[in-house]
Amino acid sequence: MGAETLALLEEQVRAQIRERGVDPLREREAVRALVDDALAEWGERALAGTVVPVEDPAEASRAVLANVAGLGPLQQYLDDPDIEEIWVNEPSSVFVARKGVPELTTTILTDAQVRDLVEQMLKLSGRRLDLSKRKF
Repeated sequence: MGAETLALLEEQVRAQIRERGVDPLREREAVRALVDDALAEWGERALAGTVVPVEDPAEASRAVLANVAGLGPLQQYLDDPDIEEIWVNEPSSVFVARKGVPELTTTILTDAQVRDLVEQMLKLSGRRLDLSKRKF
């Protein structure tokens, strides 16, 4: 699946979330329904020839849901019951531990993804990140 297709689907789902006032952190099933609707609509448009078809709808659903209502590229590790720990040393150095054994993953994050992950984790804790350049 192309990154552009995934980004367009994600944008459509985020617009529906805003329009309907859904809280993606607390209403995951509602977000899942919006993802399913977006994929169904995309499929209809693909049949009409106006967009390219999604090759793997299940993978697209998982990716959009992870980006919108989860922790994006790290969500796959959170969903894996064998993974005990996740740590990010730098964007290109993401580790997990399975049965106490650390392993370097193939996940490479962009700076924007790292910032989004930090913001998402802070939201879950009820806090926020201020990136202003104020001096104290």
